[in-house]
Amino acid sequence: MHAVKHWFNHSLVAQALVVFVLGIGFGALFRRDDQPGLWVVQSLLYTAVIIGFLALQRRRTSRATGAAPGAVVDLNRKIRRREVPQDPEERVIMRRLVDDQLGKIERGRRWLPYWLAVMGLTAVGMLVLGATSGSLVFPLIYTVGVVAFCVWILWMHRRAVELHHHMRSALQDPS
Repeated sequence: MHAVKHWFNHSLVAQALVVFVLGIGFGALFRRDDQPGLWVVQSLLYTAVIIGFLALQRRRTSRATGAAPGAVVDLNRKIRRREVPQDPEERVIMRRLVDDQLGKIERGRRWLPYWLAVMGLTAVGMLVLGATSGSLVFPLIYTVGVVAFCVWILWMHRRAVELHHHMRSALQDPS
């Protein structure tokens, strides 16, 4: 299992394969009346867009840190496990990575309340539509799902900020 996770984390080809298979699966699930060839074409398009975005993101992070994309993946794993590298060069690269990611988190924090408000409004709207139509089962399930998703987003955001602040303080020079 470790080898599969390692291959998936380091390889855009593995990620593309998963996105492609999921795209075909969703096409088959939600567009049963379409031709299977159309599912494949749409899945190829989705895969190209998503992998292009991921490659661009990996290149930006690689440029910001001065490390190869594979090294950035390994450093992210070390950040998640709170492992502080002993090699001075690796510490400098990790410090740049932590600063870059904290900057992204802080920029994203500005929009977080608005996204949560939009999700809350859709949940309330679904409840209102359910109440007016007489069926509350699906709107209640949807609302519980939205609330759980929002709580998970807030928890993950808080955890990421705490983790990156911890790594920033651990990487400070003791001079």
